[in-house]
Amino acid sequence: MGIAGIFGFRPAREARAADVLYGAIVEQARAPGFFSSWHVPDSLDGRFETLTLHVFLLVRRLKSESSEAAADLSRALLEAFVADMDRSLREMGAADLGVGRRVKAMAAGLYGRIKAYETALEDTGDAALEAALRRNLYGTLSEPRPVDLSAIARYLRRQHAALAAQPIGRLLGGHVEFTPVAEVVGPEASP
Repeated sequence: MGIAGIFGFRPAREARAADVLYGAIVEQARAPGFFSSWHVPDSLDGRFETLTLHVFLLVRRLKSESSEAAADLSRALLEAFVADMDRSLREMGAADLGVGRRVKAMAAGLYGRIKAYETALEDTGDAALEAALRRNLYGTLSEPRPVDLSAIARYLRRQHAALAAQPIGRLLGGHVEFTPVAEVVGPEASP
Protein backbone atom coordinates (compact mmCIF):
# COMPACT_ATOMS: atom_id res chain seq x y z
CA MET A 1 0.00 0.00 0.00
CA GLY A 2 1.37 3.38 -0.96
CA ILE A 3 1.25 6.67 0.93
CA ALA A 4 -2.14 7.49 -0.62
CA GLY A 5 -3.61 4.32 0.93
CA ILE A 6 -2.15 5.14 4.34
CA PHE A 7 -3.98 8.46 4.38
CA GLY A 8 -7.24 6.97 3.13
CA PHE A 9 -6.99 8.09 -0.49
CA ARG A 10 -8.02 5.41 -2.93
CA PRO A 11 -7.05 5.21 -6.58
CA ALA A 12 -10.01 6.38 -8.68
CA ARG A 13 -10.49 2.97 -10.31
CA GLU A 14 -10.57 1.18 -6.95
CA ALA A 15 -12.98 3.74 -5.46
CA ARG A 16 -15.29 3.43 -8.49
CA ALA A 17 -15.21 -0.36 -8.30
CA ALA A 18 -16.06 -0.26 -4.58
CA ASP A 19 -18.91 2.18 -5.18
CA VAL A 20 -20.37 0.05 -7.99
CA LEU A 21 -20.05 -3.13 -5.92
CA TYR A 22 -21.61 -1.42 -2.93
CA GLY A 23 -24.50 -0.25 -5.13
CA ALA A 24 -25.06 -3.85 -6.23
CA ILE A 25 -25.01 -4.94 -2.58
CA VAL A 26 -27.61 -2.33 -1.65
CA GLU A 27 -29.82 -3.35 -4.57
CA GLN A 28 -29.63 -7.04 -3.65
CA ALA A 29 -30.18 -6.33 0.05
CA ARG A 30 -33.40 -4.44 -0.79
CA ALA A 31 -34.95 -7.31 -2.74
CA PRO A 32 -38.59 -7.58 -1.65
CA GLY A 33 -38.33 -11.37 -1.13
CA PHE A 34 -36.33 -10.89 2.06
CA PHE A 35 -39.22 -9.04 3.63
CA SER A 36 -42.26 -10.61 1.96
CA SER A 37 -41.20 -14.26 1.60
CA TRP A 38 -38.62 -14.73 4.34
CA HIS A 39 -40.17 -12.33 6.86
CA VAL A 40 -37.06 -10.31 7.63
CA PRO A 41 -38.44 -7.30 9.53
CA ASP A 42 -39.02 -4.48 7.04
CA SER A 43 -37.52 -1.90 9.38
CA LEU A 44 -34.29 0.06 9.73
CA ASP A 45 -32.84 -2.86 11.69
CA GLY A 46 -33.97 -5.45 9.15
CA ARG A 47 -32.62 -3.45 6.23
CA PHE A 48 -29.31 -2.90 8.04
CA GLU A 49 -29.10 -6.65 8.58
CA THR A 50 -29.74 -7.56 4.93
CA LEU A 51 -27.10 -5.01 3.97
CA THR A 52 -24.49 -6.39 6.38
CA LEU A 53 -25.24 -9.93 5.17
CA HIS A 54 -24.32 -8.97 1.61
CA VAL A 55 -21.31 -6.89 2.61
CA PHE A 56 -20.10 -9.98 4.47
CA LEU A 57 -20.54 -12.17 1.40
CA LEU A 58 -18.54 -9.92 -0.88
CA VAL A 59 -15.84 -9.15 1.69
CA ARG A 60 -15.45 -12.89 2.30
CA ARG A 61 -15.06 -13.48 -1.43
CA LEU A 62 -12.43 -10.77 -1.74
CA LYS A 63 -10.60 -12.08 1.34
CA SER A 64 -10.38 -15.51 -0.29
CA GLU A 65 -7.89 -14.04 -2.75
CA SER A 66 -4.31 -13.51 -1.71
CA SER A 67 -3.78 -10.40 -3.81
CA GLU A 68 -3.16 -6.90 -2.55
CA ALA A 69 -5.71 -5.59 -5.07
CA ALA A 70 -8.45 -7.78 -3.55
CA ALA A 71 -7.50 -6.72 -0.01
CA ASP A 72 -7.52 -3.06 -1.05
CA LEU A 73 -10.93 -3.43 -2.69
CA SER A 74 -12.26 -5.17 0.41
CA ARG A 75 -11.14 -2.22 2.54
CA ALA A 76 -12.63 0.24 0.03
CA LEU A 77 -15.91 -1.68 0.17
CA LEU A 78 -15.96 -1.44 3.97
CA GLU A 79 -15.21 2.28 3.68
CA ALA A 80 -18.16 2.63 1.27
CA PHE A 81 -20.37 0.96 3.88
CA VAL A 82 -19.19 3.37 6.61
CA ALA A 83 -19.68 6.38 4.31
CA ASP A 84 -23.21 5.17 3.47
CA MET A 85 -24.09 4.74 7.14
CA ASP A 86 -22.78 8.26 7.88
CA ARG A 87 -24.74 9.73 4.97
CA SER A 88 -27.91 7.83 5.90
CA LEU A 89 -27.82 8.95 9.53
CA ARG A 90 -27.35 12.56 8.47
CA GLU A 91 -30.25 12.29 6.00
CA MET A 92 -32.44 10.94 8.81
CA GLY A 93 -31.58 14.03 10.82
CA ALA A 94 -29.11 12.66 13.35
CA ALA A 95 -27.22 15.40 15.16
CA ASP A 96 -23.66 15.89 13.93
CA LEU A 97 -22.22 15.19 17.37
CA GLY A 98 -23.85 11.77 17.57
CA VAL A 99 -23.22 10.58 14.01
CA GLY A 100 -19.61 9.49 14.55
CA ARG A 101 -20.47 7.45 17.62
CA ARG A 102 -23.42 5.78 15.88
CA VAL A 103 -21.42 5.01 12.73
CA LYS A 104 -18.68 3.52 14.89
CA ALA A 105 -21.29 1.28 16.57
CA MET A 106 -22.66 0.25 13.15
CA ALA A 107 -19.17 -0.58 11.89
CA ALA A 108 -18.53 -2.62 15.02
CA GLY A 109 -21.83 -4.39 14.39
CA LEU A 110 -20.76 -5.18 10.85
CA TYR A 111 -17.43 -6.62 12.00
CA GLY A 112 -19.20 -8.72 14.63
CA ARG A 113 -21.59 -10.09 12.04
CA ILE A 114 -18.76 -10.81 9.62
CA LYS A 115 -17.05 -12.88 12.31
CA ALA A 116 -20.27 -14.68 13.28
CA TYR A 117 -21.26 -15.49 9.70
CA GLU A 118 -17.70 -16.45 8.79
CA THR A 119 -17.52 -18.98 11.63
CA ALA A 120 -21.03 -20.30 10.97
CA LEU A 121 -20.49 -20.66 7.22
CA GLU A 122 -17.45 -22.87 7.84
CA ASP A 123 -19.66 -25.36 9.70
CA THR A 124 -20.98 -28.05 7.37
CA GLY A 125 -24.44 -28.09 8.92
CA ASP A 126 -26.86 -25.22 9.09
CA ALA A 127 -27.44 -25.11 12.87
CA ALA A 128 -24.65 -22.59 13.55
CA LEU A 129 -25.61 -20.51 10.53
CA GLU A 130 -29.27 -20.46 11.52
CA ALA A 131 -28.28 -19.46 15.07
CA ALA A 132 -26.19 -16.54 13.71
CA LEU A 133 -29.11 -15.49 11.48
CA ARG A 134 -31.52 -15.73 14.43
CA ARG A 135 -29.29 -13.43 16.52
CA ASN A 136 -28.65 -10.92 13.76
CA LEU A 137 -30.97 -10.93 10.76
CA TYR A 138 -33.98 -11.86 12.89
CA GLY A 139 -32.66 -10.34 16.12
CA THR A 140 -35.67 -8.06 16.61
CA LEU A 141 -38.15 -10.94 16.39
CA SER A 142 -38.93 -13.03 19.43
CA GLU A 143 -39.29 -16.23 17.42
CA PRO A 144 -38.49 -16.30 13.69
CA ARG A 145 -40.02 -19.08 11.65
CA PRO A 146 -37.71 -22.10 11.26
CA VAL A 147 -38.62 -22.27 7.56
CA ASP A 148 -37.34 -18.71 7.08
CA LEU A 149 -34.09 -19.44 8.91
CA SER A 150 -33.57 -22.50 6.74
CA ALA A 151 -34.34 -20.59 3.54
CA ILE A 152 -31.94 -17.76 4.39
CA ALA A 153 -29.22 -20.27 5.30
CA ARG A 154 -29.71 -21.89 1.86
CA TYR A 155 -29.63 -18.46 0.25
CA LEU A 156 -26.41 -17.55 2.05
CA ARG A 157 -24.68 -20.76 1.01
CA ARG A 158 -25.89 -20.38 -2.58
CA GLN A 159 -24.67 -16.77 -2.79
CA HIS A 160 -21.34 -17.79 -1.28
CA ALA A 161 -20.90 -20.46 -3.97
CA ALA A 162 -22.01 -18.11 -6.75
CA LEU A 163 -19.55 -15.43 -5.65
CA ALA A 164 -16.74 -17.97 -5.35
CA ALA A 165 -17.33 -18.92 -9.00
CA GLN A 166 -17.02 -15.32 -10.22
CA PRO A 167 -13.59 -14.39 -11.60
CA ILE A 168 -11.66 -12.05 -9.34
CA GLY A 169 -10.84 -9.83 -12.30
CA ARG A 170 -14.52 -9.04 -12.80
CA LEU A 171 -14.96 -8.24 -9.12
CA LEU A 172 -11.89 -6.01 -9.15
CA GLY A 173 -13.46 -4.23 -12.11
CA GLY A 174 -16.65 -3.59 -10.12
CA HIS A 175 -18.80 -6.34 -11.65
CA VAL A 176 -20.71 -8.72 -9.41
CA GLU A 177 -23.72 -10.93 -10.02
CA PHE A 178 -25.87 -12.00 -7.12
CA THR A 179 -28.33 -14.83 -7.54
CA PRO A 180 -31.77 -13.20 -7.62
CA VAL A 181 -33.72 -13.79 -4.43
CA ALA A 182 -36.66 -15.02 -6.50
CA GLU A 183 -34.53 -17.97 -7.71
CA VAL A 184 -33.82 -19.07 -4.15
CA VAL A 185 -37.23 -18.49 -2.57
CA GLY A 186 -38.93 -21.85 -2.30
CA PRO A 187 -42.63 -22.52 -1.94
CA GLU A 188 -42.03 -23.62 1.66
CA ALA A 189 -40.89 -20.07 2.53
CA SER A 190 -44.16 -18.48 1.41
CA PRO A 191 -46.57 -17.10 3.99
